[in-house]
Formats: sequence, structure tokens, C-alpha cells
Amino acid sequence: MGNFRYRMAQFMMGRNGFDAFCRSLVFIAMLLIFADIIIPGRIVRYIGLAFMFYAYFRAFSRNIARRSAENTWYISCVETPLRSYMHRDRKHFRYFKCPTCGQVLRAPKGRGRIRVTCSRCHGVFEKKV
Repeated sequence: MGNFRYRMAQFMMGRNGFDAFCRSLVFIAMLLIFADIIIPGRIVRYIGLAFMFYAYFRAFSRNIARRSAENTWYISCVETPLRSYMHRDRKHFRYFKCPTCGQVLRAPKGRGRIRVTCSRCHGVFEKKV
């Protein structure tokens, strides 16, 4: 088993590997391939296979600078905006999820124990902020 790991490590040396963008491409590809079961026609399957091919192309690519730039672009466009407002307001607000529906809620810090009503499901619960 150790010989296989060594050979795989040697093979992947100098290659990009599976970064956040590549994992997202594989996830989208798997969703499209499974959606082919529900949606008639082969076009969805071919699009899913194209996403899968591109993901593996990125993983085994030796052009690390280009793939790193693509991954940085992906993170700045997709992952950062989702969390930037939480990071920006962390001094004044506390973020938490509703235990019933999972909606992200915000409450001002320093209020002690408060009773929160979810805006989506109207569930009421107590939270210390």
C-alpha cells in the first residue's frame, strides 16, 4: 500500500490537484449526470461529462499559475460575497441559524439573552448574544 501512495505522490507532484473550483465542478457534474435520470435526452449527460472532464483536466494540469488564478477568481466571485457581510459586521452583530428552518439570522451583540422570532418560519427560540 505504501508503494502505491508513493507513486501517486510522485505522479501528482507539480500538478494542480483538487482545489475549491475543481470540487465545485465535480459536484455540478455529478448533479447533471444524476439529473439525466429524470430529464429525457442525452444533452444533460454530455454537459455533465464536459464539466467532469474539465474538472479532471484542471486537477492534473501542470500549469499551476493559470489554475491558481482561476481558483482565486472562483473564490472571489462565489465564496467571498456569501461571507463578507458576516465578516464586516462581526463587531456589532452575531449571526446564527434558526434551528427549525436553517435561515441565517442577525442580532446585535451585547443584549444578553433574547427571544428571537424567525422571519421565514416564525419559530420562536432564545439565544444569548
